[in-house]
Order: sequence, then C-alpha cells, then structure tokens
Amino acid sequence: MITDESAAYIAFQLGSIAISHTVLTTWGVMLCFCLAGWLLRLSPRLQNAAEAIILVIEGAIAEVLPAANVRRVMPFVATLWLYVLMANLAGLIPEIHAPTRDISATSALAVLVFGSTHWFGITDRGLRNHLRHYIEPSVILLPFHIVSEFTRTLALAIRLFGNIMSLEMAALLVLLIAGFLVPVPLLMLHVIEAVVQAYIFGMLALIYIAGAMEPNESESSKPEEQL
Repeated sequence: MITDESAAYIAFQLGSIAISHTVLTTWGVMLCFCLAGWLLRLSPRLQNAAEAIILVIEGAIAEVLPAANVRRVMPFVATLWLYVLMANLAGLIPEIHAPTRDISATSALAVLVFGSTHWFGITDRGLRNHLRHYIEPSVILLPFHIVSEFTRTLALAIRLFGNIMSLEMAALLVLLIAGFLVPVPLLMLHVIEAVVQAYIFGMLALIYIAGAMEPNESESSKPEEQL
C-alpha cells in the first residue's frame, strides 16, 4: 500500500511495481555510462581521456594493494568510484535528486562493498584463512570483529547519505534565501563535495578489501617456519 508520504518518492508505476525517483535516476546514470562507452568507440580523443582516468584510478589502487592484486580489484573499485561520482553529480540537474541522498541506495552500495570484501578475501586466501582472522589473536575478540563488520558497513551507508542529503538541503536553503543570483559558487561547492565523497567512499571500500586480502600473522609466519 502506498501512502501519501511515500507517493512523493514514486516516479511512476509498472502495474503493482512502484518505480521511485532514486531508481529512475540510477537508470539515467547507467544510460549515461552506456552512451559514454559508445562514444569512446567513435572518438580517439575520448579514448585517451578515458585511459588517463583509468591510469589515475589504477595508481590509486596500487598505493593500497600489491601489484598482483590491482587488476583483480580494479573493475569493481573503478566502477564504484565512477558510479558514486555520477550519482552525486546528478543532483546538479534541476528537479533531479542524487540517488545517493536516498538511504536505501547508499545502504545497497554499502552491502555491495560488504559482500565484495568477503568475496575477494575468500578467493584470495581461502575460506579457512579468511575466517581465521576473526579469532586472532584471541577467540575472545570474535564478537568484536563481527560487530565491527556491521558497524563499518552501516557507517559507510550513513556517511554518504548524510553528506549528500545535507549538501542538497544547504543548496536549497541558500537558493530560497538568496534567490538564483548566487548559484555558481554553490554549484562549485556541490561539484567539489561530490568528488570528495565519491573518493572517500571508494577509498574506504578499497581499504576494507585490502584488509581482507592481507595475510594474517599465522599465514605470514608459515614461510619463515619452512625456511
């Protein structure tokens, strides 16, 4: 059942399925990526620009992960960075709200980071070694490790949601008070904040993944014992 409060967030309905503005804007962001991929095939200059962006992202990942793991993690982290950036910048378009101002969207992204962290950890170190770090250096720390997994995922979702929501609310208040004579500095602030928040979200995800792929003390001591 759709209430009057939730109806404000619904763009249209497909039968019994309600499509929210967040979903609609997300589809628009994905369409922009599809168009960008099509244009890259037609323009060598755009290909050079895209390669430069990829090299920058690859360099940022290489500062956190060993070279052998960069190519494995890069598709996920690069996609995450670019999507969050485009979603944040979508709020600059009149009458459109950024998907990342919706707690459900940021929660979905945080859950995706949570799942990918364990996926990369298990595929890199094996299930037993990945689970072993929850009881090291003592099994007493198991509840704390479990709680930290959920709290950092929750913090990841709330941080992005809160920053983008407050940014759009501040922009709306300034426009209501000062009118449309001072939009340019505000738009620049929006662009800078969108870039910063996308970078922070992607970097935190990268740090979590790197932590899951790092060998623990027992693993690192095995080669020394064999020597």
